Amino acid sequence: MSILGTRVTRFEDKALLTKGGSYVDDLTPDGAAHVTFVRSDLPHAEIVSIDANEAKQAPGVIAVLTASDFDFTPAPPSMPMLNQQMLRTPLATDRVRFVGDLVALVVTETREQGVDASELVAVEYNPLPTVLTIDQALEDEVLLFPEAETNISMTVPSNAEGSDPFEECDVVVSLQFRNQRMAPSPIEARAVASEWKDGHLTQWSATQGVHGTRDTLVRALGIDNEHIRVITPNVGGAFGAKNGGYPEDICVAMAARHLDRPLHWAETRSENMVGMVHGRGQMFDAKLGGSRDGKLIAYSLAVVQDGGAYPGIGAVLPALTRIMTSGVYDLPNVIFEAKSVQTNTTPIGAFRGAGRPEATAAVERMIDLFASEISMDPAELRRKNLLQPEQFPLTTPTGASMDSGAYEASLDAVLDAADYPALRAEQRRRREAGEPVQLGLGWSTYVEITNPLGNKEYGSVEINPDGTALARTGSSSHGQGHHTTFAMLVHDVTGIPLEQITVIHGDTDQIPRGGGTGGSKSLQLGGSAIFKASEEVVAAAKDLAADLLEANPADIALDPESGTFSVVGTPAVTKSWADVAVAANQSDDGGLRSEIDFDPEGATFPFGAHLSVVDVDTETGGVTIVRHFACDDAGTMINPLLVEGQVHGGLASGIAQALIEEFVYDENGNPVTSNFMDYGIISTTELPNFDRIPMETTTPLNPLGAKGIGESGTIGATPAVQNAVIDAVKHLGITHIEMPATAERVWTAIQQATDN
Repeated sequence: MSILGTRVTRFEDKALLTKGGSYVDDLTPDGAAHVTFVRSDLPHAEIVSIDANEAKQAPGVIAVLTASDFDFTPAPPSMPMLNQQMLRTPLATDRVRFVGDLVALVVTETREQGVDASELVAVEYNPLPTVLTIDQALEDEVLLFPEAETNISMTVPSNAEGSDPFEECDVVVSLQFRNQRMAPSPIEARAVASEWKDGHLTQWSATQGVHGTRDTLVRALGIDNEHIRVITPNVGGAFGAKNGGYPEDICVAMAARHLDRPLHWAETRSENMVGMVHGRGQMFDAKLGGSRDGKLIAYSLAVVQDGGAYPGIGAVLPALTRIMTSGVYDLPNVIFEAKSVQTNTTPIGAFRGAGRPEATAAVERMIDLFASEISMDPAELRRKNLLQPEQFPLTTPTGASMDSGAYEASLDAVLDAADYPALRAEQRRRREAGEPVQLGLGWSTYVEITNPLGNKEYGSVEINPDGTALARTGSSSHGQGHHTTFAMLVHDVTGIPLEQITVIHGDTDQIPRGGGTGGSKSLQLGGSAIFKASEEVVAAAKDLAADLLEANPADIALDPESGTFSVVGTPAVTKSWADVAVAANQSDDGGLRSEIDFDPEGATFPFGAHLSVVDVDTETGGVTIVRHFACDDAGTMINPLLVEGQVHGGLASGIAQALIEEFVYDENGNPVTSNFMDYGIISTTELPNFDRIPMETTTPLNPLGAKGIGESGTIGATPAVQNAVIDAVKHLGITHIEMPATAERVWTAIQQATDN
C-alpha cells in the first residue's frame, strides 16, 4: 500500500522540540568576532564624512570599516529589465537612500561591545528632500539616482490595441486602491557567519537557497565557485525574503577576508524590520466592464509598484502581477500596464506570493464592486464567469499557460460546506433588526502560478552499504516539512523504511547545484527529481539483484513492503537493499546512486475558493473573523497533514494583511512600525479554526501530479476578508475600505457614510 496521500507526522520536529534546532546564530566559528552595522538614520542624504576615531578606541573594537576600506565597484541591478543607471554598493559611498541603509560596520570581540561602539561612529550628513510616496516618485522632482534622470526603474507598456472594449459594456465600475507595504517578519531574523581558510570561504547563511547565495558572493568577491562553500542549517521561516545576496552577507564575507578572522552577524528585530526587504506595495487603477446580466467583457489594470530605495526583484513583481491579471475568469479583453518607481524606503522584495497575491486582490475586489453595482450575489457573478475544466489547457490574454483547473467545483464545495443561504438569511435578519454587529460574507476565487520562472531542480538518491538511503535536494527547507515529504517519496518507490532515509539539503559542497525554495516549487520540482531518482535507483538495483540471483533483470521484482528483491514466482529467495548496495560498491560503478535534474514542461496553476465570515461592530469598527472556509487545490497531496499546515499558515498571513499588517513611515521618512510593539503581527487570538475543504486536480506537468501550496492560502484569504468587511457595511453606503481594515479605518468609513 502506498504511503503517499497519508498523514505522516513530520519526523524533523522531534529534534526541534527536544534538543532544539541548529541555526546560524548557534554556529559561530571558533575565534569569531562580531559584526554590528552602522545604519543611516536619515531616509535621504549625502554622506559628508564618517569619523570612527572614538569608536575605534572603545572596548573590544577590532576595526571600523567603511566603503573606503573595500574596492567596491558600484553594481547595476542584476535584472536587465531594470534601469541600469541605478547603482548600489554594499556599503553606501556617497549617499544613503533609506533609514537602515548600511554606512559602516564595527567589528568587536563581543556582540554587546559592538552595540556600544557603533553608537560612537559619527556620520555627518547633508540631508536631501525625500521621496516617500509613489506619487512623489512619479513627479521626478527629487531623484534618488540623479544619473538615471528618473525614479522609474521599469515600465511594462500597455497591451491595449484597437477599439476600446469598454464601449461594448452596459456597466463599467472603476476604483483606485492599493496593496499596502508589509514586513515579512520571519521568527528567525537574518544571520551570517564567514570564515576564510587558504583562500577558501565557508559561509553559513540563513537563506532559502545556498546556490543562489553562493553565486551572489562569487560575483561580489571575485572568486570561483570551488573557492566557496555555503551552508544553511535550520531556518526559522523565510516567506520569500531570505533569498540571499543581501549587502550584509557580502559585507561580512568581505570584512572576514579583510581582517583574516572569522566573523559573525545576527540582526536584531528592529534591524530586520528596516533591513530585510518588504513586500507588496502596489497602487492599482482598475476598471471592470460587462453586461447588466453579469457577463464580464473587459478588465483593465494599471499598476505602480513601489520598489523602495534600490531596484531589485521587488521592482520586477508587476511582471508576475501581469501574468495573473485575469485570475480564474473567462475575460475576453484584459488590458495591463505598469511602472515601478524607487522611493526613500526599505527596498521591496519577494514575500509570500510575490506579485501574484496583488493580482488576485485587485481582480477579486473589482468582482465584488461589479456585483454590487448590478445587484447580483458575488458568488453567482463569479460562477457565471469562471473558466471551465474543458477549456484546459489554455492560455490567458496575458500569457498564462494554465495546466488544469476545476474552479466551479471549488466554489460549490465551499458553498455546500458553509450553508451559504443560511448565512445570507442571518445577514438580512441583522440588517433588518438594525443590530450593532453586522455580518459580512466575502468571496475570493483565485488561481496562482507556481514555479513562475520555469526553474528546474536537482535531486539524487544514494543507497548506503547498510541499506539505508541518502536523498539530496537542491531545494531548501525553512519549516515546510521537506524532509518528511521527500523521505515519503523515496520510501514509496524503494520500500526502505522512513527512519532509514536521510534527506540532505543546504550545503554547496554536498549538493552540486540547485534552485532553492521559492515560488511554491519545492515538491513539484525537488520532489519530482527525488521521485525520478528513486525510480532509477530501483531499476539499477534490479540489474544488480539479477546478477546475485542469477536471473534475468526483467524477472526481478521489488517488494516495497519488505524492501527486498526476488525472482518473480520465487519469493522465498531474496536480496536486500544492503545486498545490492554492497554489490554496487564492489562493481566498476562504485556505488548505487542516481541523480536527476528535473526540468518541468511548464508552470503549474493551483487554485481555490475562499469564503470569509466576519462580524463587524458598527459602533467600534472592530472586525472578528467568525469562520473562514478554504478550498485550496494544489493537485496531488503527498502528505495532507503538511498541506493543511501550509494552508493554515497562509490563511493567517492573508488575514493579517487584510486586517492589521502594514509597514508605515511618517512624513519625514522615519519608520514608525519598526518593532512588534507597533507592527501588527497576527496571533491565534485573532484567528478562528479554519474550515479546510480538500480537493485534488492533478497536473500533467510532473510525475507526482502536484502543484504548489505554500502561498495559496495567503493569495485566497486576503481579498476574501477585505470583501467580507465591506460586505458587512455596504448597506450603509460604503463601497470600499482600504487594507488593512483596522477598527479605526472601518469606524471612520462608517462615520463618513452615516454623516452623508
